[in-house]
Amino acid sequence: MNIVTTLAQSAQYYNEAAQYTQSQLTTEETTAALIIFMFVLLCISALGVLLYIFAAFCFMRIFKKAGVAPWAAWVPIYNNWKILEIGGQQGFWAILGIIPVINIASAVFIYISMYNIGLKLGKSGSFVLLGIFLAPVWLIWLAIDKTPWNEAAGAPSLAGYPETPPNPDDTSTK
Repeated sequence: MNIVTTLAQSAQYYNEAAQYTQSQLTTEETTAALIIFMFVLLCISALGVLLYIFAAFCFMRIFKKAGVAPWAAWVPIYNNWKILEIGGQQGFWAILGIIPVINIASAVFIYISMYNIGLKLGKSGSFVLLGIFLAPVWLIWLAIDKTPWNEAAGAPSLAGYPETPPNPDDTSTK
């Protein structure tokens, strides 16, 4: 048997096998599959939006304690920038966190920032483990905790001076 005959027989075998493995979907089945896919995609997107709103609300509560403008919690990359800064780290790591491989180093700086934020809110050093392994629990705990912000604990904040609302009783500025 020569090579041409062998190739011809193998091609015929694969053509016959392909006939048995192809499935023909009707238009109705294709439409139903597309509708189900779009519904699942919509549900996943809605869940993502709800989780973002919840995380931004928790960040807002932490920012209020730290004296940072609460609106910063709602801006996607800027909120991580501010978390890094109130934790004593450089904020540019939030932008570098988008780049693959470099995001590993960025995560390390975020964990250091989480450690310092925990110290500033009166938590022990091991509290950062909760932030590393169960970040939503860490975030909720710090957001609803009544402990005041202690700037003297942990690394100094790079977020600037705390924003304090003007005192209406203060007559020195009038």
